[in-house]
Amino acid sequence: MSEQIRSFVAFDIENDSVKSRIAAAQKMLIQTNADLKLVEPKNIHVTIRFLGAINPEMIDQIYTAMKNIKYTPFNIQLNGLGVFPTVNYPKVVWAGITAGAQELRSIFEQLEPQIHELGIAPDPKGFTPHLTIARVRSGANKQRLVDLVTRQENYDFGNIRADCLKLKKSELLPAGPKYTTLKEYCP
Repeated sequence: MSEQIRSFVAFDIENDSVKSRIAAAQKMLIQTNADLKLVEPKNIHVTIRFLGAINPEMIDQIYTAMKNIKYTPFNIQLNGLGVFPTVNYPKVVWAGITAGAQELRSIFEQLEPQIHELGIAPDPKGFTPHLTIARVRSGANKQRLVDLVTRQENYDFGNIRADCLKLKKSELLPAGPKYTTLKEYCP
């Protein structure tokens, strides 16, 4: 049996101004002294669907599913900081998506039944458009973190263009995750 590939489907962030705004927001997060693991700005993306471990033979099948999705390139407005699952128990700090959220949901809803047919289990969390910018490792300075996130609920990250949908490989390495594009669909 061939080695499994940890993978996901996403849009990359290719706007340097947006990456700079993300880095500035992360700097504010660090200043709370909360116990955080920041996502490197180069690794931040808009995840449509985390697939988990797939067989290499599935790459072309997933690519076919991606090509079946009907969409035209669109803009995504990134706005506001928030946390999952709740402010009482923050585990993930995210940048919100305002404009473009419905288009992203449509892409998810078109992809989801196709990947079920390939044997990938349904996503138990469903789909909430966002960008993960940090993970919360412990409750240290939680209130300072929540206060900052609340104050920055309208933080403007700028706009990105959602044009090419990508199937990405995720390798978890000691230095941090490494993402590689396996397939790319640009309608």
